[in-house]
Amino acid sequence: MAAGESFVQREERDGIVTLTLNHPETLNRFSSTDQFLELAGQIRRAQADPAARVLVITGQGRAFCAGGDLRQMARREMFSAGSVAQIQARYRDTVHQVPLALSETEIPVIAAVNGPAYGAGCDLACFCDVRIAARSARFSVSFARLGIVAGDGGAWMLPRLVGRSKAMELAFTADPIDADEALRIGLVSDVVPDDELRARADGLARRIARHPPQAMRMNKRLLRDAERHTLATHLDVVAAFQAIAHVSEEHLQAVRDALGSLDEGRRTGP
Repeated sequence: MAAGESFVQREERDGIVTLTLNHPETLNRFSSTDQFLELAGQIRRAQADPAARVLVITGQGRAFCAGGDLRQMARREMFSAGSVAQIQARYRDTVHQVPLALSETEIPVIAAVNGPAYGAGCDLACFCDVRIAARSARFSVSFARLGIVAGDGGAWMLPRLVGRSKAMELAFTADPIDADEALRIGLVSDVVPDDELRARADGLARRIARHPPQAMRMNKRLLRDAERHTLATHLDVVAAFQAIAHVSEEHLQAVRDALGSLDEGRRTGP
């Protein structure tokens, strides 16, 4: 990989935006503040694009993302450099922009985890809406082993995915788990052979992208907001969103299409 080459490779086709972490020679480790800002910027670009319907994040090579650069940590360079106040500000201004960008994204986000996802790489996958793992994927909340914490907010998300007890176990032991264990505890929703991962992720993205896009954005917001709202508040938001949906042209077209399919089925049925 040439020096200075982009960390994130972007592709877009038929409303599906794919972001690939593209430093395979380093196992796609985060080693600079610019990498976090580049990834956050690409996520926000997809969010702002009215043609984007689904976002897929994956890694190039044999790893999804192996976390941070241990040699830099040992030398107190980059993220570790400076005073306590300087490190705190650096995390807020750079590292935190990725989870914030993902939390602000209204289109569905799929993590296609193609290999090891350690530390910040594991947390990156966790902040996506759906995770599909290749058979070779490994996950590790590895911060305790290095004497640090999940500086990107992963401790906020992990209990919401696997429950409090399992999240505590993963964080306290820092033990890696394989793809099958990740599926068993609900960290991922599917495990596939390595050579089928991209096709499976693309197929899921297409199944999502075929639906009316504004309704999909509202559905995602409802599912996320339900985690922190009371039922009464949730129902108030549901009523507002449903009213917007009912008067939209995309809803009317979707209903016409559904009726057309029913009519076609009656004409061709036994």
